[in-house]
Amino acid sequence: MLPNNCVPSVDSSLVQTSYRWRLGAVAAVLALAACSSTPLPPWPTTSKPAPPKPAASAPAAKPAVPVAPAAVAQPVAPAAIVTPAETSDAAANDKAPYSAAVAARFPDPAIAYSTPGLQAGRSSFTSNAEVSQWLRNLAANPIAGVRAHVLSIGQSQQGVPLEALLLTRATSPDAPSVLATGRPTVLLVGQQHGNEPAGSEALLVVSRELAQGLLEPLLDKINVIVVPRANPDGAAADQRVTTNGIDMNRDHLLLQTPEARALAQLGRDYQPTVVMDAHEYTVVGRYLQKFGAIQKYDALLQYAMTANTPEFLTRASEEWFRRPLVTALKAQKLSSEWYYTTSTAPEDHRVSMGGTQPDTGRNVNGLKNSVSMLIETRGVGIGRLHIQRRVHTQVTAMVSMLQSTATRAEQLGQLRPYIDRETSSLACRSQAIIEAGPTSAQYELTMLDPATGADRKIGVDWDSALELQTVKARARPCGYWLSANATLAVDRLQMLGVQVLRLTEAGSLLGDSYRETATSSATRQDVRGGIADAAPIVKTEVELVRGLVDAPQGSFYVPMGQPLANLVLAALEPDTQNSYFANHLLDRLNETVRVMAEPTVKLEKLP
Repeated sequence: MLPNNCVPSVDSSLVQTSYRWRLGAVAAVLALAACSSTPLPPWPTTSKPAPPKPAASAPAAKPAVPVAPAAVAQPVAPAAIVTPAETSDAAANDKAPYSAAVAARFPDPAIAYSTPGLQAGRSSFTSNAEVSQWLRNLAANPIAGVRAHVLSIGQSQQGVPLEALLLTRATSPDAPSVLATGRPTVLLVGQQHGNEPAGSEALLVVSRELAQGLLEPLLDKINVIVVPRANPDGAAADQRVTTNGIDMNRDHLLLQTPEARALAQLGRDYQPTVVMDAHEYTVVGRYLQKFGAIQKYDALLQYAMTANTPEFLTRASEEWFRRPLVTALKAQKLSSEWYYTTSTAPEDHRVSMGGTQPDTGRNVNGLKNSVSMLIETRGVGIGRLHIQRRVHTQVTAMVSMLQSTATRAEQLGQLRPYIDRETSSLACRSQAIIEAGPTSAQYELTMLDPATGADRKIGVDWDSALELQTVKARARPCGYWLSANATLAVDRLQMLGVQVLRLTEAGSLLGDSYRETATSSATRQDVRGGIADAAPIVKTEVELVRGLVDAPQGSFYVPMGQPLANLVLAALEPDTQNSYFANHLLDRLNETVRVMAEPTVKLEKLP
C-alpha cells in the first residue's frame, strides 16, 4: 500500500542491484499512477451524466477528486536482466534545430532506458528485425506465471511481418481463451507513423517489464497486447506514410492498407477495452514559421472525440484515465497539454485539437466502445535529440494507462457491456449525428522562445473538440440494406467487427433511399490539410426518399441494434468524407438504403 501522501519511495538497498534503473523508474511511475484515480458515480437507472466539458477557451485538466490511494502489487525481480546503456542525448550526434537554452529545458531523466535502438553510439533506432527478435526473446523467456505469445497479425506492403506480443495469464493465446479470463484487455500501438520512433522504443521497454519485470503483477487484473511497430515500412524509410503513400492513421474506417486491416482484425478478435496509440509531434517546423516559437510540451493527450461517442465512455476516458495520466506526468516533472496541431498552410494560424472525423485509430476505437487514448511526444524533426526523455514520457504514460485499467478492471467490466447495450437499444429511435465539427474559441498556448528558451504565451484561434457542433443529423435507422454487389463494403465492415446479415428470401423493406442533389470530386481533409490517401473522394449531397424497397435474396442487412452501430453510421451514410460511398467501397448510391422499420424477411448470419 502506498503512503497516504502518495510520494513514492524506493528502498535504498535496491541501488546496489543491477536492475535498479528499471525498478526505480517503473516503481515510481506505478506508484504515481495509483495515486490519482477518480471514481465514476454509480450508473443511474433513468439518466446519464453529462460528459466532461471543460471550457473550450480553457481546456486545462480539472483537479481530480481526492480518493484513497490504490494498492499496488509488490514488484518482483526480473528473470532476465538487461544492462542499461550508457547513453545520453549529448552523444546522439544530432544538431539541435534550436538554441542550447531551449535544449536545456529538456534534461535526460534520472534513468537510461535500454533497447537496441537506444544503445550508445547508435545512429538508427531499433530495426524491424530487432523488434521481431525482441518479441520472440520475451515470448521464450517470461517469468513464472506469464504467458507471452507472439501473434502474427499480417504483413506490410513490403512483406515485413506485422507482429504483436500478447501477455496474459490465459492458458492459450487464442482470442476466446483470452476473453474467457474476464479481464479487460489493453492494446498498446506504436509507430503508425514511421518517423515517430519514441513510442516503439517505449513499447519494447514496457513489454519487457510485463514479461520479465516490475509490471508483471498487473497481469493478475488485465491482459495486454503490444504492437510495437504498426508501420514497419514507414519506420525503415523514416517516413510518415505507408509504402503506398497512405496515412494509415486516417485509414481505420476504410481499411485501404494491410497495416490498418491487421489492427482492425486484431481488435475485432481480442476486443480491447482500452487502446493507447503512441505518436510524436512536430517540434519546430511550421510552429516556428507561424508563431516564431518552439513547441514546449513533453506530451499531448486526447481521447476519442467524434460524433456519437457514448457519453459514459467520454466520462470514463477523462476521469479514470486522462486525469491520472496527467498526474503521473507531473510527478515525473513532465509537462502536458491537450493534443493540438495546425495546418501545413503557412497563412493559416488556427490551432486545432485532434480531428473529429471517424477515421483515426483514436476515434474509430472510441466508436468500438473502447477507451481510446492518444499520446504524442515532442519528436518529429529532431532526430535522436532528447530520446531518453521522449521514451521516459511514453513509458510513464503507458504505465499509467495500464495501472488505471488494472485499478478499474471491475468497473470497466461493467462499463463496456452497459455501453454495448445502450448503443444497441437506440436502433429505430432518436437522432443520429451524421457529421460534427469542433467549436471555435480563443486559447492561450505556452511555447518556447527559440533563442532564450523562456516560456512564451501565445493567443491563438482554437478549434476545440471538447464540445462538438452538429453539422448534420438524421433519424437513426433500424439498419441499412446493402445490395448483393456490396461485397467489398461488407468485407470491411466484418473486419471491423460489425455484424452483417444476408437475406435468405426476397422481400420488401420500408426505407429511405438517397437521391443525389449535387456531386463533385474532392480530397479528404483533416486539421493538417489534405490527407495522404488512395484516391479523390466523391463529395455528394443527398435528400431522403421514403418508400418500399425491393430487397432481393442474397442482398445484405446491417442491423443498428448492435454495439458497433455508431461505426456503421460513420461508414454507410454517404454524404460524409469518410463514407464507404465517398471512398469508392460502394460503387453506386442506390446500393444503400436506410431501413426505417424492423425487417420481416428471413436473415442469416454470415460466416
